[in-house]
Amino acid sequence: MNPIDTGFSCPIPGKGEDPWMSSLVARCAQLAMLLEVSASPKPGNVDKEHNYPDTCFEHFVASSVSVYPVLELAARSSSGIGALIRSAVRESSAWQQGGNTHFGAFLLLIPLSMAAGNLFYSHKESYKLSPEEFEALAARAHAFVRETDCEDAVEFYRAFDVAEVRVNSVDEFNLGDPESTAELREQGVTLYKLMDIARGYDLIANEWTSGFGRCLEGARSITEFMQAQKSRAENSVLNCSGTGINEAIVYTFLKLLSRHRDTFIQTKFDKDTADHVSFRAGEILSAWEKPSGHTRDFASLLPAIQEFDSELLKKRINPGSTADIIIAGLFIALLGGLRF
Repeated sequence: MNPIDTGFSCPIPGKGEDPWMSSLVARCAQLAMLLEVSASPKPGNVDKEHNYPDTCFEHFVASSVSVYPVLELAARSSSGIGALIRSAVRESSAWQQGGNTHFGAFLLLIPLSMAAGNLFYSHKESYKLSPEEFEALAARAHAFVRETDCEDAVEFYRAFDVAEVRVNSVDEFNLGDPESTAELREQGVTLYKLMDIARGYDLIANEWTSGFGRCLEGARSITEFMQAQKSRAENSVLNCSGTGINEAIVYTFLKLLSRHRDTFIQTKFDKDTADHVSFRAGEILSAWEKPSGHTRDFASLLPAIQEFDSELLKKRINPGSTADIIIAGLFIALLGGLRF
């Protein structure tokens, strides 16, 4: 079998005639993953400044590059989400030895890439989403995940054979037990149903069942931050250094982390630890934001962010689910024409 031949994915008629469209979607997804891991400091997570003992910055880079064919196929597909996820995990694992890097991100990027391809297929002029179309993108992704079937659930479980993922098992369906796939078929459990069961304690599952709202929140935050920075630069007599994208990602990371408990932390540690991390992120965010809604200079907040980063790294507390949401938000923003 070809490494990316999922066996289930169904290309949308006519899409094969325009490979540039699916390539654009895949490149936006790749760039989103690369920008997220490069942004620093994102408290607790691997970035270009520091690694974990077994997982390094370069592992994330290799994973981001390796999954291009799967993402490109997803943009041309209207079904087979589970098989696409397993293919993405397999490609990622084949190109790096750092274990799980992007499992949660794949769960978001695959249906969003399918939705982007579907939406762009109806575009007549250009492959670019207007801010008003962000909602339509999320709605189409939600429609795709709701249409998943039992085979998607089985493929999702098979992905755990190659991905080293820390996750709560879904009630009676043990993710580490191969016999669970037989039970899934016997009971006709779909992948969406599995996510619905897990939505109360898993941030990514909640995105699937609630319509990708936090991904949209991330996209809007990043876009608005970049627009505000551009406006300040145009009205300033000083020369501004940098592109602003690093600050936009760090700002949005803290914003989402403060508003939504990171379930990766909750799974690895406990609810109280996750709540404490959200509280600390909120403290820094409050100091960063002015009452008018504008932001203070990034450099003035950098010591506090670095201290928070060191604290989490020392305790090996990594907000992985929030990083996955950031990737999805960046992806949507890039589809909307974000450039820097």
